[in-house]
Amino acid sequence: MVHSTQLFPVSVKGVVIRDGRVLLLRNERDEWELPGGKLELGEAPQRCLAREIAEEVGWTVAVGPVLDAWHYHIRDGVDVLILTYGCHTSSGAPPVVSSEHREVGLFTAGEVADLRMPDGYKKSIAAWRPRGGSPPDHGGDPPSGGGFATMI
Repeated sequence: MVHSTQLFPVSVKGVVIRDGRVLLLRNERDEWELPGGKLELGEAPQRCLAREIAEEVGWTVAVGPVLDAWHYHIRDGVDVLILTYGCHTSSGAPPVVSSEHREVGLFTAGEVADLRMPDGYKKSIAAWRPRGGSPPDHGGDPPSGGGFATMI
């Protein structure tokens, strides 16, 4: 039996939930996706993800556990291994959109269900919500409610 080797990049993505809303970016294919990017040779996935999120939306994150790994076939000849992590942020700033994306938004669980995005991302979002999509509360003031439009 002859096996052919197909190489494809690894893209490290993060599920960041703030005030009950997940951070998503609209890409050039007009799909919503999780923030993150391609893993560079020799780079730790967690470091890659923290760097990419800072570059893409201006937020600092603490990278948590691996949520999922899956193969994404974008189109003929374009395949990516997606590795998703749960992330925490304490940033209160609105996310900014970088030149890599068309739009940035914060979405509720109900809104995510209706968005045009790969099912693998939706599964990762669903996996992170009950596992601690926000950092543990150590007392003090409760998180602020509202203040963010669905689309930013």
